[in-house]
Amino acid sequence: MTLSLALDHLEVARSYASAPDDWPFAPRFDPASRWYGRLAAADDHEVWLLTWLPGQATDLHDHGGSAGAFTVVSGEVVEQTVGGGQLVNTVLPAGQGRRFGAHHVHRVVNAGTRPAVTVHVYGPALTAMTRYRLHDGRLTVESVTKAGADW
Repeated sequence: MTLSLALDHLEVARSYASAPDDWPFAPRFDPASRWYGRLAAADDHEVWLLTWLPGQATDLHDHGGSAGAFTVVSGEVVEQTVGGGQLVNTVLPAGQGRRFGAHHVHRVVNAGTRPAVTVHVYGPALTAMTRYRLHDGRLTVESVTKAGADW
């Protein structure tokens, strides 16, 4: 009998989030754009630290076939997903997180008034991200970016 032990991306994110003294660098905040840095890489996943000043956000995007999770270390973010042809908001305060599958499309935004810090885990490691636009209730591809070339 073969057991398949799938990595729990959210548990990995929570583990890193709970040990900021072990991070190889401190979070930074960039007023021009979101800041991010890779905390760790393994054969089956990678871990990223992201910071969000008020108003900073991603585009609607997927993770190029990687599943994952993220948790909020401090502050609060809003995850926006597409449902019924419109954006659906889920508020995630510090201590909250969520798992997502390999075909998940979302947008993350700091809609609050305080900076936020999040830890993201992707498995396998990111190789591409597709950015989307929501127009007339439908998603259309805007661009595809590649790891190593675009970030």
